[in-house]
Amino acid sequence: MRSTRYRSARLLASAALVAIIAATAAGCQTTQTAETTGSLPLAPPDQPDGDWRRDIAIYGPQYSADPSNVEVALRYAQALRATGERAQAVAVLERIALANPHNKVVLGEYGRALASVGDYTQALAVFDRAHSPDQPDWRILSAEGAVLDQMGRHAEAQRYYLTALKIVPNEPSVLSNLGLSYALSKDLPDAEETLRRAVAQHPTDPRVTQNLALVVGLEGHFAEAEQIARADLPPDQAAANVAYLRQLLARRSDLQKAAPSQQAKAGSS
Repeated sequence: MRSTRYRSARLLASAALVAIIAATAAGCQTTQTAETTGSLPLAPPDQPDGDWRRDIAIYGPQYSADPSNVEVALRYAQALRATGERAQAVAVLERIALANPHNKVVLGEYGRALASVGDYTQALAVFDRAHSPDQPDWRILSAEGAVLDQMGRHAEAQRYYLTALKIVPNEPSVLSNLGLSYALSKDLPDAEETLRRAVAQHPTDPRVTQNLALVVGLEGHFAEAEQIARADLPPDQAAANVAYLRQLLARRSDLQKAAPSQQAKAGSS
């Protein structure tokens, strides 16, 4: 069970890491950072896939019987999103949000679901209704930052994370998002420093640890990156993580080699 949890966490972060590699190697900023920041607030809580499918079996019929039940709708939508049924989750949350336009928990989940299907502009509009300047919610601020990162608006995203950290200093999920945002904007020293702070606060979260390992590797400190990737893991999982890290760094090397030829083609056209 433990190795399954670590493997799913590694896969959850993989799109963010590939986006970082593309940004640092090719020097381009595009909306392909969209599957981005391994962003913890935008992801359902980590649990085995079978548990989510069990939740669908439990809450699906309850939702059909009473779609106005807020708690049931939230649990059903979260399970749908976790198992890849993102459009259906949006539909469930849209319906419950229309019936509960001032429920901040509902609005927060609806915004996250919209972001998960790439409707970033609408997600930001919903997030703005999910809290207020006089009663800011650090989780929503961090989620807004994650959406802005997914839109390639990294400087704005970082302001949201920093505002969230004023409310919850050293919150590891926010620090992790901020560190990845720095990496996406090619500021690797700040990315490393921020991710080290995140790891210090939550050393058992494999997503944060692997994000730090990648950034350290991108800076050229390969031995240290592998040491971080192995930390506090069973031998088989440590070996798998190191192999995964090497694969990502090799992809970065391939991108770097491809970039000059692409630039040459662009210059001759």
